[in-house]
Amino acid sequence: MELNVKIKLTRGMTAPEYATDGSAAVDLRAALEEDEVITLLPGERSRIPTGVAISPESRDVVAVIAGRSGHGLKNGVTMANSIGVIDSDYRGEISVVLINHGSEPFEVRRGDRIAQMMFMPVLHAAFLPVEELDETARGAGGFGHTGVQ
Repeated sequence: MELNVKIKLTRGMTAPEYATDGSAAVDLRAALEEDEVITLLPGERSRIPTGVAISPESRDVVAVIAGRSGHGLKNGVTMANSIGVIDSDYRGEISVVLINHGSEPFEVRRGDRIAQMMFMPVLHAAFLPVEELDETARGAGGFGHTGVQ
């Protein structure tokens, strides 16, 4: 399935690309100045610009920004808000807020891959107020009620 997405590039950035034919997401890169380095100390977070703004052809999609698994595993660096939601009507530059949960400083330079962006369908809910919900075997059980094994 393919979606047309208009893209506005700033800060001298190039369009994101899919790394392989099977890639679900494109990498977003840090749009910093050529000699700029952002150092995230342990526990610190920073908003990193990408130089990318988008306009999807349909309001029935959302761009989802996710962290890169390698940064999380190797450095403890993730997105501060876990995922980012880019609504179909947002036209500003996409930024990524990184946080360093690791024990060592983490450096970000121009062109570094900092997150990934994928497009997903959106369903709009029609909320129907009721007095009671239907019964299920699970009921209101949550937060580990089924155990770990």
